[in-house]
Amino acid sequence: MKNGLEDVIAAETQLSDVDGEAGRLIIRGVSLDHLVRDSSYEAVAALLLDGLVERSFDEALLREWLASARIRVFNHAAAADAALLALPPVDVMRALIARLPDGDDFDTALSLLAAPAVFLPAVLRLRRGEDPIAPDPSLSHAADILRMLTGEKPTLEQVAALDTYLVTISDHGLNASTFASRVIASTKAGLTSSVLAALSALKGPLHGGAPGPVLDMLDAVGTPENADGWIRDALDRGERLMGFGHRIYRVRDPRADALKGALAPLIASGQVNGARGALAEAVETAALAALTTRKPDRPLDVNVEFYTALLLEALGFPREAFTGVFAIGRTVGWLAHAREQALEGRLIRPRSVYIGPLPTAA
Repeated sequence: MKNGLEDVIAAETQLSDVDGEAGRLIIRGVSLDHLVRDSSYEAVAALLLDGLVERSFDEALLREWLASARIRVFNHAAAADAALLALPPVDVMRALIARLPDGDDFDTALSLLAAPAVFLPAVLRLRRGEDPIAPDPSLSHAADILRMLTGEKPTLEQVAALDTYLVTISDHGLNASTFASRVIASTKAGLTSSVLAALSALKGPLHGGAPGPVLDMLDAVGTPENADGWIRDALDRGERLMGFGHRIYRVRDPRADALKGALAPLIASGQVNGARGALAEAVETAALAALTTRKPDRPLDVNVEFYTALLLEALGFPREAFTGVFAIGRTVGWLAHAREQALEGRLIRPRSVYIGPLPTAA
């Protein structure tokens, strides 16, 4: 047994495979780089859910149904009162999702796919004193999220960037939130319960809380010229560098390159301040050089959080909403794993090793 269940095989899955040695992510037999290049979020969602729900569909049909589901759940956003809106956005999302029916059918799955995408923009607008914007069924999932956030039609580059993000983080093996969703599904609870459990796990800073602090680090560095000295001083103080290192990957996280590539057109078209990109490049270069020198036997490379922070900032999401945006993309993975586990039909019930005191003799 290993603490944290590291390297323990807890499930068989057809959904995704993470190869930490090769730096490779496969989703349903397709590599991440191919999905990012050739597939929309709706296509990847259809791929993940294929065979796990009672209906057959393709990308176009799922896009149509998902658009209808966004409209269906929109009215639930009105339940976000002042007391609820004082909480972090992901907590408000969780409270609103808890109002949805807890079934195990495809309509429930569609509502759960739509809910985070509708609720997060609504919550952010309500917190600013603005009215939520109703979904537009003519738009793709990514385009509608951005429109509901800002009230303006997003650019093609913005839509492509968010779509790439949603594809990139749609599923990633048996991480903490996904495992939580499978544990709940194994009890025969509904899909809403599984998603709520996953959201609760996601809130923990060791799983879903790193993108915001990446920006805090960049702000502290300030300019590219400061990067080497700042990184060196931070490591001398024993501080962790946000956006570097991963529990599984021993080489560069492939998702980081996908998101860096999605950010490039925004910078090239002038929709993002190029100085921010230059600062990130300088910090990445300085950090990798310093980490390689100090930890040659334990390579630490850029992870998904580093470029997630830059991308979501560029798209107009505030830092406190980053975990919620992650939930928008990962919910399809949670649902697919929950259905896969439910169809297996066996309760997850591991054992523990007791290390406490034994009773004393009478």
